[in-house]
Amino acid sequence: MGISNQDRILQLLEFLYGATSGQATTERLVGQLARFQQHTRRLFNSKKELFSQKDVFLITYGDMLLRAGEMPLNTLHNFMQKWLAGLISTVHILPFFPYSSDDGFSVVDYTRIDPALGTWEQIDRIKADGFCLMFDAVINHISVKSAWFQAFQAGDPRYQDTFIRLDPSTDLSQVTRPRAHPVLTPVETVRGTEYIWTTFSLDQADLNYKNPDTLLDIIDVLLTYIDRGADVIRLDAIAYLWKEVGTNCIHLPQTHAIIQLLRAVVDTVAPGVLLITETNVPHQENISYFGNGSNEAHLVYNFTLPPLTAHAILTGSAEHLTQWAQDLEAPSNGEAFFNFTASHDGVGLMPLAGILGRED
Repeated sequence: MGISNQDRILQLLEFLYGATSGQATTERLVGQLARFQQHTRRLFNSKKELFSQKDVFLITYGDMLLRAGEMPLNTLHNFMQKWLAGLISTVHILPFFPYSSDDGFSVVDYTRIDPALGTWEQIDRIKADGFCLMFDAVINHISVKSAWFQAFQAGDPRYQDTFIRLDPSTDLSQVTRPRAHPVLTPVETVRGTEYIWTTFSLDQADLNYKNPDTLLDIIDVLLTYIDRGADVIRLDAIAYLWKEVGTNCIHLPQTHAIIQLLRAVVDTVAPGVLLITETNVPHQENISYFGNGSNEAHLVYNFTLPPLTAHAILTGSAEHLTQWAQDLEAPSNGEAFFNFTASHDGVGLMPLAGILGRED
């Protein structure tokens, strides 16, 4: 490991956990990365061109194409071989793990393929045919049906601080809410009824990154994805990662520090693998995930593009779209906007805040 990256990692972990715990966590992480480098099946090329305007991504669920008697991932692979070779560079198969709700984003097991879709063998074949792969890292939360959460409920000491427990009387009025239900959800454990943090749904328990063990567990998941062929890792709902009572719990400095840590990890053991942040927020907040231009996301979803494109089509005028695009600039040659016109979440209007007036 290069000393500069190790210094970055130590600095970030001391910021998150204090000097003593930060040093201890750094030592554990260094060992974790060394084991990955020793056992990974992949070779990495730090000198390759990371991306260009020629890159085209296919975004799809694993079962969008179905054929009788064939596993969906096989059907997708065969379709890509026949129709997409030479046309697209990367396929983003939306979460292909076992899940309990939210169209795949309530993950039950981070490292297994949903058996209804296929196996890792199908993923390997797509990769072997020359397509790059984007994997979802749904790491703000995990399904309450997961083994991690069930171990928490059963009183397993290993998982007692994996989730966020609070007194239900805690004042959480400042917390930014993307959903209408209460922040805290009651669940039954061996200790009785406890209240856990659930940003997105009652089925999705938020992970506690104040616990270094949780962070290292998630880094292990990401290393598994990289070993399995991920060229791009999509950090889902990453803006909400760190929780601090008394704040809005979005875009917190600790969240940016964790993304910087993940970037340092990737730069160290998997150069050429890209991180992309999914933060469907107003434009200026969105681009903050580029960091200083070299220390956070390689790619940021250009969430303002879809609604501005729709506005131009509906009004017959591209004035706002053109004016906005003329001022658009990535912070460095190593970062870029990920341009898209729609996603599985549809087209959101929040990214237009500060760009279009209410009358538009």
